Amino acid sequence: MNITRRTLLHGAGSLALASLGRRTWLPAPTAGFPSSGDVDFPIPDGTTYLNNASWHPMSVPAMAAIQEYLERRVHHITEMPSGGQAVKDDVKARFAALINARPSEISFIQSTMVGENLVVSGLGLPASGGNVVTDALHFDGSMYLYGSLKARGLDVRTVKPRDWRIDIRDMEKVVDKNTKLIALSLVSYYNGFQHDLKAVCDLAHAHGAHVYADIIQAAGAVPIDVRASGVDFCACSSFKWLMGDFGLGFMYVRDGLLDRVIRRTQYGYEQTDDVIAHLLPADPPSREPYTWTVQHDTSAHFQVGTSAYSALGALQHSLKHIQEVGVANIQAHRQPLIDRLQREMPRLGFEPLTPAGTTSPIVSFAIKDPVRVADKLRKANVIVGDSLNRLRISPSVFNDQRDIDRLLETLAN
Repeated sequence: MNITRRTLLHGAGSLALASLGRRTWLPAPTAGFPSSGDVDFPIPDGTTYLNNASWHPMSVPAMAAIQEYLERRVHHITEMPSGGQAVKDDVKARFAALINARPSEISFIQSTMVGENLVVSGLGLPASGGNVVTDALHFDGSMYLYGSLKARGLDVRTVKPRDWRIDIRDMEKVVDKNTKLIALSLVSYYNGFQHDLKAVCDLAHAHGAHVYADIIQAAGAVPIDVRASGVDFCACSSFKWLMGDFGLGFMYVRDGLLDRVIRRTQYGYEQTDDVIAHLLPADPPSREPYTWTVQHDTSAHFQVGTSAYSALGALQHSLKHIQEVGVANIQAHRQPLIDRLQREMPRLGFEPLTPAGTTSPIVSFAIKDPVRVADKLRKANVIVGDSLNRLRISPSVFNDQRDIDRLLETLAN
């Protein structure tokens, strides 16, 4: 039997996921987190879904926003879909507020990895020389990125975890005056370890380096303040804790870095204003066939073409909901579930891979018998993480202690 990270636990729940939408189930109201009919996450009867770090279920109102967009695309083709620029501006402003940034510092991107690649290429790596510092709890796709650049001659220094955390003192040993970039995941997809982002940024800036943070496992799940941390670059997709959909994400670049530290490496019409043709006799005269005005904000450096309008509609609703509830309240609602897992899973023989006291949305454990554990979970319709030899549990707003009861009972039997 050939077991891979994508077929073990992830595949075990695929049939259950196919039936999402049969019922609406909401958590009981808790302090600061009231239950509301506007926050419906349809989870099928008999299914316990604790795999939100892979992808988060979409709410019924977010789905309705996509359906409205599709109706417009089918029946009103003469109209701009879903409000056009007004929706884009609103979504960008809401995300900016979520991380304490300015809308001018935000660009739409396709995915988190696109954002990290734009940072790397915009800094001129590896041609500009110097070194990059990262850590072994960064996203595996990012490890491939830096491994590929290392093969092209880039000096890549990878800090390994101790006690399943990255110690800032170990990072201090490899950061020097030639460091161009420290690249990390604010919250590790692997085990939920969360960096002290301000401490990392202080270390980098003291050596003239910059910091990129992958925030896909943090945005919408833990409070983020880009101003307080001083982080230079961030990126995330929207299908996880932002409760949106695939194909749309965000990139943040701190004011003052555009064209001075990081440069455009891709070009497209989304970066321009006032494109004027000079082809017909009545057109304004010019020696060039087209002229334009180039914008100067973050979008103008990194947006190239159209964004996913269906995802924009869903995201407009979900960001509004996250803002209204408050990320700190979401975190407080989830924390007792994480704490209980950290107490009780070791009693069942699962070795903890997440530092004690974590406040991120992810907790991981080593599995001694992954085939047997996967079989138990599949039969019970309990859906968790998707990696060989590792159980990753990631509760969200619609989960409560009953879900943890079911998980623990399933694993104990």
